[in-house]
Amino acid sequence: MLNQGIGSWPARRARKTPHRVAVVHEDRTWTYRELHERVVRLAHALRTLGVARGDRVAYLGPNHPAFLETLFATGALGAVFVPLNTRLPAPELAYNLADSGSTVLVHGPEQAPAARAAADEAGTRHRIALAGPEEAEALGYEELLAGAGTGPLDERVAPEDPCMIMYTSGTTGRPKGAVLSHANITWNSVNVLVDTELSGDEVTLVVAPLFHTAGLNMTCLPTLLKGGRVVLLGSFDAERVLDVIEELRVTYMFAVPTMYDAMAARPRFASADLSSLRTLNCGGAPVPGRTIAAYLDRGLAFSQGYGMTEASPGILFLDREQASAKAGSAGVPHFFTDTRVVLGDGSDAAAGDPGEILVHGPHVMTGYWERPDDTAAALTEDGWLHTGDVARLDAEGYAYIVDRVKDMFVSGGENVYPAEVEAALLTHPDIAECAVVGVPDPVWGEVGRAVVVLKPGAHADEANILGRLHGRLAKYKIPKSLTVTADLPRTASGKIIKPAVRERYATDAAERTRP
Repeated sequence: MLNQGIGSWPARRARKTPHRVAVVHEDRTWTYRELHERVVRLAHALRTLGVARGDRVAYLGPNHPAFLETLFATGALGAVFVPLNTRLPAPELAYNLADSGSTVLVHGPEQAPAARAAADEAGTRHRIALAGPEEAEALGYEELLAGAGTGPLDERVAPEDPCMIMYTSGTTGRPKGAVLSHANITWNSVNVLVDTELSGDEVTLVVAPLFHTAGLNMTCLPTLLKGGRVVLLGSFDAERVLDVIEELRVTYMFAVPTMYDAMAARPRFASADLSSLRTLNCGGAPVPGRTIAAYLDRGLAFSQGYGMTEASPGILFLDREQASAKAGSAGVPHFFTDTRVVLGDGSDAAAGDPGEILVHGPHVMTGYWERPDDTAAALTEDGWLHTGDVARLDAEGYAYIVDRVKDMFVSGGENVYPAEVEAALLTHPDIAECAVVGVPDPVWGEVGRAVVVLKPGAHADEANILGRLHGRLAKYKIPKSLTVTADLPRTASGKIIKPAVRERYATDAAERTRP
């Protein structure tokens, strides 16, 4: 085949294991042959809309077979896939569409209002609605496939060609698009296959959002590459997940700690039939000891990891055999991954000393979409990626994440960058300055806390200030609490000292929010 990218995977699987089930969604199943046939039809349909090599096609919707069909069809044309976060409001979606220059947006029925507003603002030429056109401007997904061609497609696509743009919030307040090549995605999948020992009879439950790199690249795509089946759930419900594990004999799944905690909190958890599970992968946030213990009591252990979108995302991995002995560790590098922990002068940190994690490997992004300065800041000349996270290594080389170079915190598996939230807060007419920090939360791991200085004579309260953020920011980015102060700690040059803000306000907040 001329196509060496992931757009060729359905065709390659269809010739190798055509009758195996590839995808399960609700009460329907698709074999690899059926998946391939639908991908070909969609690729022809996209081509009739003018999609050509290098063009961008966006997708907005929950986990659904159409997500995968759009990804593969886009790759079959040599175009670039842009998954969008369904939790973002229309203005943020419009920015991602405009920044990527997406010419087509495929979306689910529930996302229609946001999709319409975002596409109009961004000037996206075509919208394709999964449930059929409910208005004149949208094309019907199934109608397009039914009328599309079925002839073979084999565009020349090289491993180094761009495959997808995954947006990750930036510290400057605007998202950046990490460009992942076909080789990046493939090598990440190979790392997963080696380190988690996935097999061809795998039944993988995909309940984490596919628009996130872990849900897509750590679970779904490696399973399809191996020829297993993926079970797609459109949303997380702890009771439903337990049902699906029992009914479909799920062998592998990924979730963030809050999901696993919700499952363990169900009354039936102690008696649920979990005997089919071979691998539980957990990431997105540190795994609490109580969570590990709850699953160990059921005879199950977590494979934990650390990664980031820019690395497709796998960087470190702690297999289940070490889950207890190395509790709290993010593990060691994936098989085809190299890492360093470095001090400020670029030298390697000694065991036990904290330093920034650098990562190198064939899965590290090619750069940020149309952001050469940001790319140069993130990637060294010889291809090492600055993660912005601080870790220490123990004597055996296991890494422990201890801090962040940047101010980002993780809330329920979602990265929250304070600069973006602070920029939104500063649009309030009564706020003179502000800082946002993460504070401990028993459910979400961390949530935002806003510390604001009001303008002279202003009297805005918490409800008024935070209420204005709804519709401007995704819900998980909106701080859960706020305090008003007379001033913020600053350096001599006038910069806000974030560590001092955390020490003064986050500790106090944590004391008050402890159960």
